[in-house]
Parts: sequence; C-alpha cells; structure tokens
Amino acid sequence: MGIFEKFKLGFRKSATSFTSGLRDIIVKKEIDDKTLDEIENYLIKSDVGLQAASEIKNIIAQEKIDPKKNIINEVNIILKNYIMLLMKPLENDSFFKIKDKLNTILISGVNGVGKTTTIGKIGKILKNNGSKVMFSACDTFRAAAIEQLDNWAKKIDVKIIKSSQGSDPASVAYKAVDEALKNNFNHILIDTAGRLQNKKNLMEEYKKIANVTKKIDPESPHEVVLVLDATSGQNIINQVEEFNKIIPITGLIMTKLDGTAKGGILLALAKKYKLPIIALGLGEKEDDLQVFNAEKFANAFITSN
Repeated sequence: MGIFEKFKLGFRKSATSFTSGLRDIIVKKEIDDKTLDEIENYLIKSDVGLQAASEIKNIIAQEKIDPKKNIINEVNIILKNYIMLLMKPLENDSFFKIKDKLNTILISGVNGVGKTTTIGKIGKILKNNGSKVMFSACDTFRAAAIEQLDNWAKKIDVKIIKSSQGSDPASVAYKAVDEALKNNFNHILIDTAGRLQNKKNLMEEYKKIANVTKKIDPESPHEVVLVLDATSGQNIINQVEEFNKIIPITGLIMTKLDGTAKGGILLALAKKYKLPIIALGLGEKEDDLQVFNAEKFANAFITSN
C-alpha cells in the first residue's frame, strides 16, 4: 500500500475528513464572500495556519470559478496546486541515499512522538539502500528506550552502541561516532531523550551530544531531524521554534498521520519554516515510514473522502 492509499485510509479514521468538510461548506453553485470566509475558517481549524488559509482563500476568490463547473473539484485543484508550489521544494530524497563518508544524524523530539520507532524505520530504509548503518542509544534516561532501540537494531540487523541507564548521553554519542568513523559506516542515527522543549537542563544535554560529535568531525551532526506528532496540532509550531534555537533543524518527520485529518499542520510548517520534509509516519509497521512526496501528499490531502 502506497502513501496515497495510506493517507486516504488513515484520514477516514478521523471523525471528519478534510474534503467532506469542504463539501459541507460549498453547497451553493457559486462561491460568495460568506463562503470564502467559511472556507478560510475551516482551513484554519484544519491546522493549515493563518497565512496559508488566507492565501488559499484569496486564490479561490481571484479564480472566479465558473458555477457551471463542479465547484468542489475546482477548489480541490486550487488546493493541490497550492500544496505542490509550497511543498515540492521541500522534498529531500537524498536523505536516504548512501553516503561516501559518515553521515551523522541527530534525531530529536518531545516525548511520545514515536522517535525511537522512527529511527528503526529510517535504519531499515537506509540499509535496504545499501548503507552500513549504526544506531547510538543516547536516550540513557530511560532503560525502555535503550531496550527499544536495541530491539530495532536486532530486527533489522544493524550495529548499536549503547550503555546502561543513567550513563552520560554525550559519552555514548562520542564512542558511537568514533567507532562508526573508524569502521567506514555510511550513517549513524543518534537517539536522544524525549524532552520537553522548556526543560533547560535537558536541552543543554541535547546540545552537548551535538557538540561532542564535532570533536570527531567538525561538520557533525550532518543532519538534525525533528520528529513531530501530527495529532499535537498547533503545539508543533512551538516545538519547531524551540528546538531550532538550540541546534538548527535540517529536516522534519511527521508521525501518526494514519489516525488524523490534521495533516494541514504540514502546510503551516512549510509556510512558516520552509524546512525539508524527509518522511511521513503512517502506522506502526516497519514499512509505514514513507519518503515525502509533495504530489502524493497533495493528492491524498484533497481526496481523503
């Protein structure tokens, strides 16, 4: 099942779907000012964001849609074109390609977003693409996190560097990067503790992990990926803002899109930050991490009925 089918299936789980919600608004044969305002409000409620919602509303108004045509189809075409124009530049297929030298990837995110599971899924894709992959279990605050990443390493047969609960996370990262570099690994994925972005001490520990890798490779970390939970709504904006202050984010992964119609938050993020979107998590299975494709996302977004 591809991303298009997964989105449609996932969005059906929600109480309301994006497209059917629009259809409820567009019941007339022409779009007047009141309908435009209702469309804008609906887009905002769907987490699209104020700026994107306003722009989409203005485009629909300027188009002057022929009332003889299928209005909802015409609006969907406008939405698709808007999404494509906004998000096509944010695709990052190269993330999963084999690298000539060690590529250090720092994975961050708050508690509960599916960070460790996402690392396992990324590792599988990278390995299937021919890369030599290592995991570094730097969430040493929770024994369960170390065990979970260890299970993933065994499942997909990749190397893992770990230590006991309570160990210094930066020391684990240093050891892992050093060994990965010496043994010609292509990618190392560093799991960090799920931390609230307002916990200063935990964020300092996160920064320390990044800094210690620079002692081995000044260009490290090469990627800083923030994992986000689609069900968190507008709180996601604050997470991106705060994490980006500590270490500049190079890419986003959105999880839990299999059970929510709030995929609109991706539009808000794209508009505000223009950060590459690496992949989308659409379920719990090993193969449920899909490389982001703007056209497939746009198609799924407007046909989730």
